[in-house]
Amino acid sequence: MEYKGLTYLKNKLENKRFRVLIRYKWYEMKNVVREFNISTPPELQGWVSALGWCAKGVDALADRVEFSKMKNDNYNMNELFKMNNPDVLFDSAILSSMISSCCFIYLMNDENGIPRMQVIDGGNATGVIDPFTNMLVEGYAVLSRDQYDRPVDEAYFIAGRTDFYNNGVLVNSIENKAPYPLLVPIIHRPDAKRPFGRSRISRACMDIQAAAVRTIKRSEIAAEFYSYPQKYVTGLSQDAEAMDKWKATMASMLAFTKDENEDSPKLGQFQQQSMQPHLEQLKMFAALFAGETGLTIDDLGFATENPSSNDAIKSQHENLRLAARKAQRTMGSGFVNAGYLAACLRDDYPYMRYEVVNTIPVWKPIFEPDATGLSVLGDGIIKINQSVPNYFDRELLDELTGLDTSHER
Repeated sequence: MEYKGLTYLKNKLENKRFRVLIRYKWYEMKNVVREFNISTPPELQGWVSALGWCAKGVDALADRVEFSKMKNDNYNMNELFKMNNPDVLFDSAILSSMISSCCFIYLMNDENGIPRMQVIDGGNATGVIDPFTNMLVEGYAVLSRDQYDRPVDEAYFIAGRTDFYNNGVLVNSIENKAPYPLLVPIIHRPDAKRPFGRSRISRACMDIQAAAVRTIKRSEIAAEFYSYPQKYVTGLSQDAEAMDKWKATMASMLAFTKDENEDSPKLGQFQQQSMQPHLEQLKMFAALFAGETGLTIDDLGFATENPSSNDAIKSQHENLRLAARKAQRTMGSGFVNAGYLAACLRDDYPYMRYEVVNTIPVWKPIFEPDATGLSVLGDGIIKINQSVPNYFDRELLDELTGLDTSHER
């Protein structure tokens, strides 16, 4: 097989890394929002406000996608995952793939011959993908960087071998029996045009959040005028002593005397600014962002009527549920591939990929049923089991409810 080589993959990663880092900046609320410099005073143009809608859009979906186990596990993958901190491994892979569209699970044997798995974000790994299996033909990963963000430890993956580099120099080459490179992509929403998927933080999400941040900044500036509306005095004598503006604003009583012509100054106040336009504009952007991500305005901090039941919550988050189902399907294939290669490493044998086609990833329910839902579900299970004996067993009940029914009570 002809490989594209290490230089090609390095250049590919360098071209894609910038976009991944942008998504992480928006997720970490370290992004810089472009200013229009129309209504912002020069003294406040350097002031940066933060808003966590992009992070909320990612976390709301990532928290719903919870991996449980492998079903029909003929190669004991579940045991391999248990030895690799599954609570951290799966959650880290799911979150990273939603941010950067794709992350990678890097595999290697430890000193005891136990397969180890590590999640590498999409800004530090890449490869050439096989469109039939969604596994890599060859891969490249940066394992560590220096203080200037330059690669120090790197790895180049091909089938049967992993080469390790330090500062660009080959220092080790480890052979294995795995029929694919030991770098497995975990992809979020792939398609024919983008086999490495799409980020949950879309261009529309970033644009809407930037507009909302500018609205918040303008409202903060307007709040100063709302708190202390501008006042004016007309008819003061030119010989009148100048008053301190701040003391005049805060004073509870002011005294003005008449001049020699018995004329007195007139006081007035400009119309007070309203905060309502800023609030309405912010709600508009919240509605746009909610529609883009499948959330509700309640999720973004604008309280409306609380849903009365678990079914009402589900109906309000139907788009989020569909997005979670899609993520489960695509990421589940990646986890099966990772478990398959880990089994090849453990047994030092090149198993065929088709031998694990019946291994199915099982996920926790996207919306866990409440007490009312459990009661209705229990009635339905009893009726179905009366019609079809033993149709619902402990395993299927666990998948439906998320309850742990694997042990006797």
